[in-house]
Amino acid sequence: MTMPEGLERVLPEIVGRDMFDALVIRTDFSDDESWTGVVGELRRPWGPDGEFPARVQVVDAPDWSGATGDEVLAAVGEDEYLSVIFVVDRHTMESSTRGVLALSTVWENQGDLDYVHYQELIESPEPREFRAAPAAVHAVHVNVTLGTMGFAEFAAAASAEPDQVLRPV
Repeated sequence: MTMPEGLERVLPEIVGRDMFDALVIRTDFSDDESWTGVVGELRRPWGPDGEFPARVQVVDAPDWSGATGDEVLAAVGEDEYLSVIFVVDRHTMESSTRGVLALSTVWENQGDLDYVHYQELIESPEPREFRAAPAAVHAVHVNVTLGTMGFAEFAAAASAEPDQVLRPV
């Protein structure tokens, strides 16, 4: 299902969601069994000893079928509590690692930058996305939200993996 031209996808209001809840949007509806497995992994406690409860909100609505990363970012762009969003797309469903797409919602306002910083961004822009195993989603979300680690640090760690998928440490 694709959206009719001119219509935009809208993020539904999720009652009780706070800044520590990772937001996951399903955009592929081809494999319910795989989806159930991804959600099960996302809902497991996380941390070195599994001491942290999983805090995840899932958007599982056919309206999002086939949504691109740009469409997801456009829909969540006004949400001030999101610095990273996660997308379960066709790649996630077909991959043995179930790599969820992590998208940064934070963009530099280039109009306010000095010339040197602007040139640095042009020459080596911040990464916009990477893949993370479902078990790594919570650590990414919490650390990026709190600012203890940047999105680029996680993207670099993912790119260092042979299959380009970040796993929990």
